[in-house]
Amino acid sequence: MNRIAVIGAVLENPSQNQKAFNETVADFRKIIKGRMAVPFEKENAAVISITLQGELDDINALTGKLGNLRGVTVKAAVSNALKAQEELL
Repeated sequence: MNRIAVIGAVLENPSQNQKAFNETVADFRKIIKGRMAVPFEKENAAVISITLQGELDDINALTGKLGNLRGVTVKAAVSNALKAQEELL
């Protein structure tokens, strides 16, 4: 079932892990609806928010892959299953 989710990620030392992070996110571009990044240059970190809509397995797969990257911490918030638009009418 389709769900809406947001993944929050903190990248420590982004110059070392940003390329792998971006490549991983690109693999899931079909479910990504938006992305926002805020650099923290003094702290040598970045905070990234990714908004998604897709199957729970895909959301979990992306969250897990990002969390396995060195220097990346992630958390996800996921909606309950969404009803199809036709069912709401």
